[in-house]
Amino acid sequence: MTEGAQTNAGLPAELAVAGARPLRGRMRVPGDKSISHRAVLFAALASGASRLSGLADGGDVAASRAAVEALGVKVRESTRPSGEPVLVVRGGGFEGLAEPEGVIDCGNSGTSIRLLAGILAGRPFHTVLTGDSSILRRPMARVADPLRLMGARIDGRDGGRLAPLSIRGGGLVGMRHELAVASAQVKTALVLAGLQAAGATEVTEPALSRDHTERLLPTMGATLVAIPGGVRVEPVAGGGLSAVDLAVPGDPSAAAFFVVAACVTPGSDLVVEDVCLNPTRIGFLDVLRRMGADVEVVVKEERGGEPVGDIRAAAGPLRATTMAGAEIPSVIDEIPALAVAAAFAAGTTEVADAAELRVKESDRIGTIAQELSQLGITVETRPDGLAITGGRPRAALLKSHGDHRIAMAAAIAANACDGPSTVRGWRAVASSYPGFAADLASVTE
Repeated sequence: MTEGAQTNAGLPAELAVAGARPLRGRMRVPGDKSISHRAVLFAALASGASRLSGLADGGDVAASRAAVEALGVKVRESTRPSGEPVLVVRGGGFEGLAEPEGVIDCGNSGTSIRLLAGILAGRPFHTVLTGDSSILRRPMARVADPLRLMGARIDGRDGGRLAPLSIRGGGLVGMRHELAVASAQVKTALVLAGLQAAGATEVTEPALSRDHTERLLPTMGATLVAIPGGVRVEPVAGGGLSAVDLAVPGDPSAAAFFVVAACVTPGSDLVVEDVCLNPTRIGFLDVLRRMGADVEVVVKEERGGEPVGDIRAAAGPLRATTMAGAEIPSVIDEIPALAVAAAFAAGTTEVADAAELRVKESDRIGTIAQELSQLGITVETRPDGLAITGGRPRAALLKSHGDHRIAMAAAIAANACDGPSTVRGWRAVASSYPGFAADLASVTE
């Protein structure tokens, strides 16, 4: 695997992949991105100094850090006695947040802008949240509308349905929200608003979404109670949340690319260590097991309310499956990786009830279909999904479409093919996993 011309950040414009490289040995992926966002943002709301290590190192979590600093929170880098880097976030409770001097730029991070909207809906000052061209296209009404019902004043483009979002918060009243689409980001935004509201707030979903918020906030002193289909949150009392000392486990969504790569590349036998094994995040393993994949999971400890352990994956024949219904929220971010597994599987894999893919960093239904077609795979697109007929993918010229997950999916597909391929637009991985190519090289050389 070789790299092309470098940017100042050290990422190439395109990635050359030699192909037919088995994945062997042991590795660790960066810290979980969802937990990292929450750790930084929740620590900013706590009273005292939180110490966070193992954070995801991409641009998305950096956007959350920059946002809390813009809101007056002191953040500094330090080390643990072991020498491990640690981020110290010194929060002053909800009341410690201050009106920012300028617009807060969330970059490519949908998690940052939506969770910040929930935080700022309760603060009695004015804030403007914006992002890159991808964020400006993504739907914001799903979070802005319920926050308006609680009393926040929020405006934006297209009648408030798109960013930038102008938020003047304060005076929130707790209420019950019934989400039409399961979304951990929207749920968390409403929980964060509920911590600042008068009275309890309840959030229910049609299917279970990621529950990192429900696991981490109680360890910091928040009162969250499970209710049928959702969660109930009581307003926080006194000084707010308690500071936390947290070592973030590895990101299962990042691990999914290496697990799938090992499953589809002959001769592979790989262990991904210290991964978050939250049941709402490892649905991709259930899908792979249905496809006949040789995967094993070992839970070793609990950390920050999360089960943590290792995933082992080895190469073997795969068969087609169906992903639909209540399973989709637990695999939505892993579908690009699972689509690669489908491309190498016998039969036709069906994905349905996944219209959410169309409003990610790219229209992932379209971009997955385009890149698998480049590999010689037959793909049928549908309004809410795909039908992928597996075969023998061939080396090809592939593109990221500016989407980090499409870039990584292209890389692992190319790695399993005979002959060299190229992935253009590789810099897209900077938002979540800038070291992906180096980590792939470390287990294929």
